[in-house]
Amino acid sequence: MTTKTVFRTPWGWIGIAASAQGVCAIVLPKPSRLEAERALRVQGVSSNGHLAPPDRLLRDAQTQVAAYLAGKRHTLDFPIDLSAGTSFQRRVWQTALRIPYGRARSYQWIASKVGGTRHARAVGNALGANPVPLIVPCHRVVAKDASLGGFSGGLVVKRKLLDLEGTLKQLGHKV
Repeated sequence: MTTKTVFRTPWGWIGIAASAQGVCAIVLPKPSRLEAERALRVQGVSSNGHLAPPDRLLRDAQTQVAAYLAGKRHTLDFPIDLSAGTSFQRRVWQTALRIPYGRARSYQWIASKVGGTRHARAVGNALGANPVPLIVPCHRVVAKDASLGGFSGGLVVKRKLLDLEGTLKQLGHKV
């Protein structure tokens, strides 16, 4: 069973869901509450038509995510549940967890850690399936030429996150 919450931030509406093991889904900013709720359902979070009141984990996650997006926090340190992923996806996500705030790594860098640089495209697919962006910081993964590549939350959000962390300038992108 999962519980969930949807809340508004200056960036838009965010959705978070948690299982007994930890946060299992994060929906990046959407323009409306309805879109955030819909995105949680797409991620497999069941809906009974009503949002459960946030439990302690969800309240803590909501507070941390809001502080992160406001630039007041550099880490998110609540339990996560990555059980929905395949073995390969979980290895990719665990590797992405090692990318520090304000830094970027390439798809090839991650691929070299999980099976060889020839797996860079598979790494991109695994990151695209990341159920907990921000916690598993897939926005910090870029192409080897420092172009942004893709992002499940959209390139506008990726640029905004990298700008928040001060990484765009390091990559040579205009802010």
